[in-house]
Amino acid sequence: MYRFPRGENLKGSGKITESSDSVSKGLYLLFAPGKRPDRVAIRKFVAAQPGVSISHDPLDSAPIQLAAADGEQIKPERSADAAHDDLVWVEVLREGLAFDLTGLAPGEQSGFPQVVHRFDLEELPGPARYEALQLLPGHHLTGGERSVPVVKGLVGLARDLVQHFDDLEAIVWPPSGSVIGRRFYESVTTAWLDGGPFPALGLTAFRETIDGALQSEGLDFWIDQELRIEPPLPADKVAATRMGVRLINQLVLVGGIDGSERIIAPDGSRLVLRTSRNGRFIRVWRE
Repeated sequence: MYRFPRGENLKGSGKITESSDSVSKGLYLLFAPGKRPDRVAIRKFVAAQPGVSISHDPLDSAPIQLAAADGEQIKPERSADAAHDDLVWVEVLREGLAFDLTGLAPGEQSGFPQVVHRFDLEELPGPARYEALQLLPGHHLTGGERSVPVVKGLVGLARDLVQHFDDLEAIVWPPSGSVIGRRFYESVTTAWLDGGPFPALGLTAFRETIDGALQSEGLDFWIDQELRIEPPLPADKVAATRMGVRLINQLVLVGGIDGSERIIAPDGSRLVLRTSRNGRFIRVWRE
């Protein structure tokens, strides 16, 4: 097991920091063609989910009123931009946090996301085979989109939708450019939400660089740094990926590193972790 000493050089306890463009996209729900739910189907979903409600429906004249911490009433507002105004959408409240769900039938679907990595899916998806809904933090969460409660609420609501809708076939997580099949998504996110390991395969991904390193993609969303496993460690890609998954789990917990650390790998060897000069990468090699 990897052990990170908790010293002054650690950034923190996994707190997600400032906003990025990727989070404004939330995540995407991919349905089989013609199977996107409508407002009625979402109301049925909400009725079956404890702690979930519709806080605003623009076609409903009696939305639920939200209140700020100081008791001031918050007027429901959509968080999507003007380009989405012709989409059918509702605002869903889950455990006190509001999220916009856009692209509902019979309106236009949400724009199709770009995907690079796939997990538990036979091929990369495209608009010819799937229709997309978009789930993103509501307007009143602006500035806190990357806080742990908000991200877990977003991921958890998508998991709830997967469990309810059999035609929801995959989830796209834009920060890592990943598409995740429904069964794998439900499994790894449920484990994480219940206190288990961070789902590094999915909410982050890995790619090989031209110089032979194995580098994470999407980890910077969580800790503002990417992981880079230096040659010759990636010669065994399976072992290097397994190492990367374990390291990412620990790095998300501690919030990244500053400077350098030495840790013990599962095989008993010693590894060095050191930040790059610009601080954007955590480089790993065998001591």
